[in-house]
Amino acid sequence: MGILDLLLQVSSYVSLLGALVVLLLFYVISSCSSFQDDRKGPPGPKPLPILGNLLQLDLKRLYHSLLKLSQTYGSVFTIYLGPKKVVVLAGYKTVKEALVNHSEEFGDRDQVRILKDVTKGNGVIWSNGEEWKDLRRFALINLKDFGMGKSAIEDKIIEECDKLKEMLKTFKGNIICSMVYGYRFEYDDPEFTTMVARANWNVQLLGSASAQVYNLFPWIGRFLSKRNEFLRSNTATVEQNMRLLGHLKETFNPQMCRGFVDAFLRRKQTLEESGITNSHFNDKNLRTTVINLFTAGTDTTASTLRWGLLLLAKYPKIQDQVQEELKRVIGSRQVQVEDRKILPFTNAVIHETQRLSNILPLSLPHKTTQDVTFQGHFIKKGTTVYPLLASVLYDESEWEKPRSFHPAHFLDKDGKFVKRDAFMAFSAGRRVCLGESLARMELFIFFTTLLQYFRFSPPPGVSEDDLDLTPSVGFTLTPSPHKLRAVACI
Repeated sequence: MGILDLLLQVSSYVSLLGALVVLLLFYVISSCSSFQDDRKGPPGPKPLPILGNLLQLDLKRLYHSLLKLSQTYGSVFTIYLGPKKVVVLAGYKTVKEALVNHSEEFGDRDQVRILKDVTKGNGVIWSNGEEWKDLRRFALINLKDFGMGKSAIEDKIIEECDKLKEMLKTFKGNIICSMVYGYRFEYDDPEFTTMVARANWNVQLLGSASAQVYNLFPWIGRFLSKRNEFLRSNTATVEQNMRLLGHLKETFNPQMCRGFVDAFLRRKQTLEESGITNSHFNDKNLRTTVINLFTAGTDTTASTLRWGLLLLAKYPKIQDQVQEELKRVIGSRQVQVEDRKILPFTNAVIHETQRLSNILPLSLPHKTTQDVTFQGHFIKKGTTVYPLLASVLYDESEWEKPRSFHPAHFLDKDGKFVKRDAFMAFSAGRRVCLGESLARMELFIFFTTLLQYFRFSPPPGVSEDDLDLTPSVGFTLTPSPHKLRAVACI
């Protein structure tokens, strides 16, 4: 190595070191100034400069750490994820008060950095302000027009049940495809299987510790393999959806809407013909919203069904009661959504599965739209807020046996189904899950149909006690990899 090369190498190291020092000083100053604001805000553990409270948190299971901290600091407390200040809301009464009674103040969506890199704030889930209002209103109206929450969608769900009975191991929701794209995919269609697999993988990557570190310290993101893997995977998802949307655009007929995409294209065309070219109904929002709907419509419903079958295999006496009720009340006919009224125990089991599985324990992050004094604590405008849904679904003051699989939580003394206000599996308030009514219909029909036709048990050589209920680490909580045995009973 020549002297010149050596000097250049030394110079580059010095420059890098200098840049790191400047970054550290910036974070120390900004962190310390933000920590001072905490005197007026909710209580919480004392943070360290730059790191905040990270040493006290398990990033792989952040909700566990926050549940423990709520026992010390109460239902409204502050933590620092690195230099980022976050207010956590815990317990049913507090979360309801914030999301329902103060829905305007707590109604904005905070951006997760790794998702902001790819969505740019577009789409119905991550947008805010008038853009979000327009997109959500449009999505709700049009998804309902295409059957969401109505009896018209039952035929599509039942069709999937028939396919599912033939291919029992496939639990990837296809109904959302027929509503969004206007047609269904066959289970062995590589286009469909690739989309589902990639959507599930992206959800897992989002929950990785590596992705969490990037969200907190994006300046070191280029060193994190999981972040780069997520970006590559998301790019592939976008390219695949662009091909599908391109096909729908080519065959688009404004007089005959096949699904959500066609309805969006028709609105976009109408606005452009009236001279409005800078509306929220643009290609970026269409692409991102379609990905939002597809991911949300497959991952959570499929995971809940997997949890339900795993729980029934682990607790066979409860499975006995479900199947006895189905046989006595329904027999061999096809279950309908309206049968929820006459299947109280089965309905209770489905709700209890959703409560205990706790699919989205942190909810998606919110952000305050204005300065607010909440339960005596001052919270500044723009503060990130985590409604801890796990603390609602496991609230000891609301549930008799919060950590157990106990369907009686949703039954009265006469065995009739009862609604529980603390059942917030779909969140609450203005940001409540867009597809709640569809998810409820899917879960009920899929669950009951599977239990009509199959008995689920551990595989040979495995006992009920061996079935592990520890969830896999991810953005959502899914069952750890497992096998079940399905034996036809009709």
